[in-house]
Amino acid sequence: MSVLFAAAEVTGSRWPFVVLLASVTFIIVAITKLRLHAFIALIFAAFLAGFLAEPFQPAVLEKLSKGTRAFVEGNQWLATVELTMVEFGNTAAAISISIGLAAIIGMALMESGAADKVVRRFLAFFGEKRAGAALLWSTYVLSIPIFFDTMFMLMVPLARALRLRTGKDYTLYLLCICCGGVVTHSLTVPHPGPLAMVDNLKVDVGLSLIWGIVGGILPCAGGYWAAKWLNRRVVVPLRETRGAALSELEGISKRPESELPSFFWSILPVVLPIFLISLGSTFVVIRGSFPGVVTALGGVETFSAMNRWVSFLGNKNIALFIGAALALWVLARRRGFTFRQIEELIGPPIETAGVIILITSAGGAFGLMLRNVGVGEAIKAAASGYEVNLILLSWVVAAVIRVAQGSATVAMLTTSAMVFPMMDPAAGAALPFHPMYIYLSIGFGAFTSSWMNDSGFWVVNRLSGMTETETLKTWTVMLTVVSVFGLLSTLILAKLVPLV
Repeated sequence: MSVLFAAAEVTGSRWPFVVLLASVTFIIVAITKLRLHAFIALIFAAFLAGFLAEPFQPAVLEKLSKGTRAFVEGNQWLATVELTMVEFGNTAAAISISIGLAAIIGMALMESGAADKVVRRFLAFFGEKRAGAALLWSTYVLSIPIFFDTMFMLMVPLARALRLRTGKDYTLYLLCICCGGVVTHSLTVPHPGPLAMVDNLKVDVGLSLIWGIVGGILPCAGGYWAAKWLNRRVVVPLRETRGAALSELEGISKRPESELPSFFWSILPVVLPIFLISLGSTFVVIRGSFPGVVTALGGVETFSAMNRWVSFLGNKNIALFIGAALALWVLARRRGFTFRQIEELIGPPIETAGVIILITSAGGAFGLMLRNVGVGEAIKAAASGYEVNLILLSWVVAAVIRVAQGSATVAMLTTSAMVFPMMDPAAGAALPFHPMYIYLSIGFGAFTSSWMNDSGFWVVNRLSGMTETETLKTWTVMLTVVSVFGLLSTLILAKLVPLV
């Protein structure tokens, strides 16, 4: 940290690091010692970061409306409160509907027995000993086009059903889903972070997709080992969640299979939204990078007409609405419920989703506030001017930015923009290895050490039923292990096959 302070002092100010340290310390103490609710602690931490910061730059204040900017002019504390509300709202706008719909899908899958049906087919095909691996690799493939939060919300009912079926290894099942989903979120287009890296590093989008998928295989294998190791040391019980009491879920899991929905109708509410979102993402990539495919599909005009429908149905909220409608239909058909009974069942998961939205949005507001006060720029300045392996430097910078402000996407965007001038041949740089290794190293660094300023931390924490301490001991540790494993595999491959 002293090295970072020294470098930052040369280029500007080290005060953002003081703000970072103070706000991080406050969150840890507030949640673990004072037992403040996570929502309140995160909002107060965002306030604290803004109160301690130097005056906001004009570009930051542009996020406020014109009238609000005039109202808060010259008042740092008032500007902090208004910015926190704006960042909170921006995060909530991106996640609220998805979380609510995913909560409904999860409830319906559990209540109808559909999740248990899928789990029984999983176990019959892979065997109980390989159930965790089956979850990991199926999540890895399915999550290539799906945001991590959405994927986790769709898959966690399967982990709960598996725990009910096997009576053990809930930690393993949760972490396998997390591992498979988080690696693709940071390595494969069309996720926003990888798309930003493709643009900033000037690499081919198709090549990045191939490298991202292949490059994530070994770290995922390492993540599976870490998940099994953590499963033996941290036993997470299956806790009650609103809308599905454990006694009811246990009753569902003991039903004869003839009373459960068919496998097709059980898995369709999960697979169909994933397919629709994937299709929409695929059309985006085709439109931007594969003109030959556009021609093969009938030309620009025909493709555009198709794309209007595909992009609408592939919108994550529309796709999840369709999935929720299907899940509720399966529930009503299987259990013979009326609309009134369905309405009563929907209430508790929506209430739970509201708490998740509040906490997740507060975490997003805190992370974005750290960005607003200049923590990212201070880290960039601290990293400049050092003669180190560029793969290692890329990983370290992405990791530090990630830990500082919580967002993997912001870490990828910021780091790739900073590193590109160091690898640009036009600027006199000559890499001794393929530039895609830089792409991989940034992606791996960007998801390490997820903690309480990361919205993904709170999604996993609340939907899984883990405590904050359990989440830190499992989710945070596993992501760090996978990230380091990814760095080591990237360094080794760059040495053995530098110009593949």
